[in-house]
Amino acid sequence: MIASDTFSVTRDAQAIDDCWNRIGIHGDKSCPLLADHIHCRNCAVYSAAATRLLDRYALQQEDRGPDSVAVESEVKTRSLLMFRLGEEWLALATRSLVEVAPLQAIHSLPHQRSRALLGVANVRGALVACLSLVELLGLDGTVNAASGARVMPRMLIIAAHGGPVVVPVDEVDGIHAIDERILDAASRSGTQASAKYTRGVLQFKGRSLRWLDEEQLLSAVTRSLT
Repeated sequence: MIASDTFSVTRDAQAIDDCWNRIGIHGDKSCPLLADHIHCRNCAVYSAAATRLLDRYALQQEDRGPDSVAVESEVKTRSLLMFRLGEEWLALATRSLVEVAPLQAIHSLPHQRSRALLGVANVRGALVACLSLVELLGLDGTVNAASGARVMPRMLIIAAHGGPVVVPVDEVDGIHAIDERILDAASRSGTQASAKYTRGVLQFKGRSLRWLDEEQLLSAVTRSLT
């Protein structure tokens, strides 16, 4: 218990008339109620005083609640967007993500600057360059995507260095906060270190998840557009 708590409890105890220490069983036993109750613990005055003290402790624990939350929040996490391309699940830091949007039609360009450039897509009236992550990451584009009523392809709008770009993905699982200790372990493991733009591989929801290096990926995106 910290000093301020000790002072508060002591002050509350002093504010309560501790008659049991003066005229009760622990005092001179001159209390007129003692003959009926035999012991102070059987008296309503004693019970009321005990209840008041317990209420004070409960209030102090509630006041200290935010401190407990602060201790728990010391576990650092990083927000990652989980998505799927073909049969492979990937994760990208949300700091490089602008938005997850519905799938839009992609309009090809007459003179493509790179194999990864698919064309342009109309995002709320603005034309935005559209890139293939399958091509950038060197994935197998012939793998059939999973199908199902709840599987819905999306477009990720990514904050590239020269402006936003969109990349189509087969499925989005959502944004999840991952303990940085798990991410550090994935980076040190060296698993798939040779894979393009990959920081490591971790296990999530029973599947292997390829954690992308957003800086390397965004640099590759910029090169594909210039």
